[in-house]
Formats: sequence, C-alpha cells, structure tokens
Amino acid sequence: MTGPLAGVRVLDLSRLVAGGVLGMCLADFGADVVKVEQPGRGDPLRTWTVAGQPLWWRVYGRNKRSITLNLDSAAGRDLLRQLVPRFDVLIESFVPGKLESWGIGPDTLHDWHPGIIVVRISGWGQTGPNRARPGFGTLVEAASGLAAMTGTPDQPPLLPPFPLADMYAALYAVNATLMALYHRDLHDGGGQTIDVALFDAVFSVLGPLAAEYAASGQVRTRASGGRSQNSAPRGVYRTADDAYLAVSASTPDTAERFLRAYGLGELLADPRFATNEARVTNAVALDAIVVEAMARHPIAEHRRIVTRHRLTAVPIQTIADIAQDPHWQARELTVDLADDDGAVRMHNVVPRLSQTAGQIRWPGPPLGAHNQEIFEQELGLAPEEVQRLRQAGIV
Repeated sequence: MTGPLAGVRVLDLSRLVAGGVLGMCLADFGADVVKVEQPGRGDPLRTWTVAGQPLWWRVYGRNKRSITLNLDSAAGRDLLRQLVPRFDVLIESFVPGKLESWGIGPDTLHDWHPGIIVVRISGWGQTGPNRARPGFGTLVEAASGLAAMTGTPDQPPLLPPFPLADMYAALYAVNATLMALYHRDLHDGGGQTIDVALFDAVFSVLGPLAAEYAASGQVRTRASGGRSQNSAPRGVYRTADDAYLAVSASTPDTAERFLRAYGLGELLADPRFATNEARVTNAVALDAIVVEAMARHPIAEHRRIVTRHRLTAVPIQTIADIAQDPHWQARELTVDLADDDGAVRMHNVVPRLSQTAGQIRWPGPPLGAHNQEIFEQELGLAPEEVQRLRQAGIV
C-alpha cells in the first residue's frame, strides 16, 4: 500500500453504503482496509445488481481485502479478538447495542487494544430513546427535515433517489477518523469511540434550519419549490424544446447580469426586483417572468447566451451527457478497472491531492478472497484450522 494513509489498518465490520464509503475513502489513500463479512452472504451491497453485476459492491468495495467471519459464534468473536490488536480503526454499522449483545462493545474493544479508533455508524445515534430503531438512510431523509422542504407544494415530499444520508455520514466519518488518528498519534491521546448518526449528518447540511426556527418560528416547507430563501432567481426552467436550464443567481451581480442577458434589465428599475431582498420577497412574480423568457429559446441557444454572458446557469445533464463532456474527460472523472470478473467503470478518487494522490488498485473483491492471506499468513492459523473453521461456518 502507498499513499498518505499507508500503514493505517482498518477492520471494517460495517454493511451497506455509509461504512462502505468510509472504508473506500480510507483505502483510496493507502489504508489497508480489511472487510469482514458474513460467510455465505457477505455485504448486502453484493446483492444490489445492475445488468447482472454487483456494481455497488465493486465500486464501494474497491481497494479492500475481504474476509469472512461469523460474529454470531463464539469462535468467530474469538478470531475477532485476535485480529483487533493488529488494527488502528474498527468500523461498525450494526443497530446500536448489537456489539454489546455479543460482548464486544467499545469498552471490550479498548481492553483488547487501547489505541483502537471505533467508528460507530447508525441511523439515529448511539444515545437517546430511539437509538435501537432501525435507521436506513431513506428514513433519516424523511425524518430530518430534508424531504419536508424538497419538491413542490402540489406534490408529495421528495426523497433523494440515491443514498444521500449515507454519503454525508460517510464523509463526516472520514473526517472524524482522521482527527481521532491525529489525536492518538500526535498527542498520545489513545483510542476513542466515534458516534456518527445519519440523522445528524443530514440535519447539519440543511443550513441554519434550527436558527431560523428559533428566531422566527418559521418552518421551511415545499412552499417555494426549488426557489431559494436567500437569492433570486433560482430554479429549473423549461426551454422551448423541453429541455431544462438550472439557474442560480446567488449574488446581486450574477442576478443582474442574468436579467440583462435575457432582455429583462428593465426589471432592475422595478422596486419589486431592484435588490436581492426585494427579488427574494417577490420570487413568485419574478419566476413567472423568467419562466416565460426561458421558454422562448431552445437549449442550444441558452448555451450560447450562458457562455456569451458568463451566466451562472447550466443545462440539466444526465450521466450520458457527462460521459461525453470533454471537460470531465480531461479531468478523468471516471476510470475503468478490470479483474477476473470483467471490466467496471467507477468514479475516480476524491479529493485530488497534488503530492499524495489516492489510487484505485482493484474493484471490490470476491467474498472471502483474502481469508488465506489474513488468517494463515497474518494471524498464523494452520491451513487445517482454517479449513475446519470454514466447514463449521465460522469463516
């Protein structure tokens, strides 16, 4: 392993997206991430197939080694006890209390290895009366306030069509893990436990929601659709050929330039639209005018207007559009990897470091592909013992 995290070892007991993305990010930058999976089943991501391929697993399992271990068994938990002192970080995403029911909660893990960083990912957090409630990202997105203000008033609340809550939680968990390692290794701080709740992660990115409610009593809802409470115009507008242009005039200068570019400069003399505050207050009336202006041109003409006037607007794109875009081709947005299971395309490493760049070495491996490597070569078990454990369903 090479990279800024070379030498960091991670034991990943998690399942699904949040823990998977956390482990992937660490592995991309050189950490040795060993994925622990249930024998015969593995991470449920392996069952999320597209075109017959487990693409979710192949992407989010990249750069990891896979072993199988049945933690429901005493023998499996004993093997975990032997593994833990060899690692810096342990990731888990069970329902809170599950580790404790096995007798391997954070106190026990720190007895086994005082320096280990235990990252606990859950829907609602490790404390509170609802801690043990199952918490998939969809439920968190519904309960956090996100869905309540996403969509239009005449339609039901909208949920993201991808695991947004898991992604946010994973990125917070990456930061927390690196901070805990820094504290341990540079300040002799020892190990600790990190509590990452999907709910906390989503709620924290919704802006000053709590501050707004405490100060004004106002509740953000779908009343504004895609409009912003901070600037106008802002939204998605249909073009003459039924394409869509997204507009974000987040500063007075960009708003004024946009209006002038579309022949609406006279609105700036209207008290309803003369300032940013006035435009936000009268956003419904402004939108009606912008909708009409957008509908006069096909998307190709909008592209020319946007480019000519350097407007903060862009057409709505699909992955097909992105794949053909020369800008993203130049930036190598995606990479193609191949192994015995064939080729797979995936997003490149994020973020990009100039001196210690991350690297994708292999896609998510087959279930238990590294059992021999870990149990025999690293843990020192005899091949006959590993075979016995395999036959007993322990590994």
